[in-house]
Amino acid sequence: MFRPRQLREVTSPWLEEPECWQEALTGVEGAGPTVSSHSCSGTNEIVWLQLSKVQWTKLHFTELQSTGVALARGFVGRAAELGRLGVILGRVGDPARDLPGVALMLRGRRRVGKSRLVEVFCERSGLPFLFFQASQGATPAAGRAAFADAIRWSDLPGKDLFADGVAWPSWSSFFRQLAVALPDDQPSIVVIDELPWLLESDEALEGELQTAWDRLLSRKPVLLILIGSDLARPFHQRAAVMVLPPLNPVEVGDLLGLGPADALDAYLVTGGLPLICQEWRHGTGLREFLRSALGDPTSALLVSGERSLAAEFPAEMQARAVLAAIGNGERTWTGIQDELTDDDGRRIADSSLSIALRSLEAKRVIAVDVPLSAKSGERDKRYRVADPYLRFYLAFLRGGLPLVERGRGDIVLLTIDRSWGTWRGRAVEPVIRDALLRIAPDLGYPEVADVGGWWNRQHNPEIDIVAKSDTRDAALSFAGSIEWREKRGFGRREYADLLRDLRSVAGANEQTPLLAVTRTGTADDAVPIRCLGPEDVLGAWPREPGSHP
Repeated sequence: MFRPRQLREVTSPWLEEPECWQEALTGVEGAGPTVSSHSCSGTNEIVWLQLSKVQWTKLHFTELQSTGVALARGFVGRAAELGRLGVILGRVGDPARDLPGVALMLRGRRRVGKSRLVEVFCERSGLPFLFFQASQGATPAAGRAAFADAIRWSDLPGKDLFADGVAWPSWSSFFRQLAVALPDDQPSIVVIDELPWLLESDEALEGELQTAWDRLLSRKPVLLILIGSDLARPFHQRAAVMVLPPLNPVEVGDLLGLGPADALDAYLVTGGLPLICQEWRHGTGLREFLRSALGDPTSALLVSGERSLAAEFPAEMQARAVLAAIGNGERTWTGIQDELTDDDGRRIADSSLSIALRSLEAKRVIAVDVPLSAKSGERDKRYRVADPYLRFYLAFLRGGLPLVERGRGDIVLLTIDRSWGTWRGRAVEPVIRDALLRIAPDLGYPEVADVGGWWNRQHNPEIDIVAKSDTRDAALSFAGSIEWREKRGFGRREYADLLRDLRSVAGANEQTPLLAVTRTGTADDAVPIRCLGPEDVLGAWPREPGSHP
């Protein structure tokens, strides 16, 4: 049975005309849907659709098209994460533990699929569960009222204790009642989604939730899951922590029906964000997807970036300006300062830039790279946007939004076409380095602990691939070059350049194994170098059982 789920940011004139839903859903596989109820709370509007006598679901209005509709795609991937949640659930009620309750904090970047993962896990568990999603800006009283409403919609055995219209004066009294509603004779699951929004509106909630867990909730056989993008503060030492990453390149390729090279392109554009991937028609090429997305100002590809930035940095304008400079291609301290110089020649102050960079790094929005060699140090840092999608958004989409809104997405697409080769060549480098670190043992280098790049202060020369162990001053395990061009492999000129440039790298010598990674997976026959291609890169992420390349 599909249980109720709260969806956010749902606004559409269709919600005021339920018959439109019925008309749009005519022909959906399964029983003919009928609208059973429509509710509205603040900016969150919900429509419940009855698909059969026993199955219920509710759909985000963007999952419907005005000409023939299909239900959202089934849940794909995340087998490893579902398995981890299952292991944690198995600890509930374990007699070897002091208390039967278990708490988990689930973190991850916004729009990465945290809520959906937990929803699917709860639905598949077969246990009674409660899923509550907080609303941003709600007062404490409104938050408790919405929480109580979610309990009434749940299948907790004691849900009738939360009668409609009853108000709770404090979170302490609310949690006491919740503890009574939880079963004693079987495990249950309680999910609080967007917990940081609740904490924003009520400073006392953090302490009251911790107290309620210590004294009441943890004494029940319950799995308490707290979800949020930023959960640094609550539940000190009380909960396990799980970080949900985006879909990896293999999952993206399998979901979209793409070959290895195209799957990596799709990963660079979507960042593995499920919401964007769901708008990509199965088997569709990159350019066709971009043309479709750039023709719709409400597409997830366009709106996800600004929503993420607004949520991460609601008042940190300077951090956003620094991030925009990095997204525009500036990678060095000096380059960022130059980008942020005003018309009068005044540059951002060193202290302000340092604070902004630390904030961006702490939020994992940017990554900081240093030259890797036998004498690696902290000098000559480079900064890059960590999330591939956000990198793409800042480079091409943010500035093109006004054109899209005026119906000229074709101009934005032309801009992408002109710069795609150069941008992709840079953007794919950290993905390939991550893959090489993962498959280093399979390549014959089990000692490799880090894979990066190398450059000097003049950024000439640069080495794309440098791999070494964690032994100080050790020789390099291997080095190489990334040539990610559409049709051309690794040639004799590139080989000669690599040999010349390696002379500048500490730890490299004539015996250093060389490696080339190309989009074609080929190198000239006359070049004595090991060559890897897209399929080798994707081998870094194991494919889930039952999926197909």
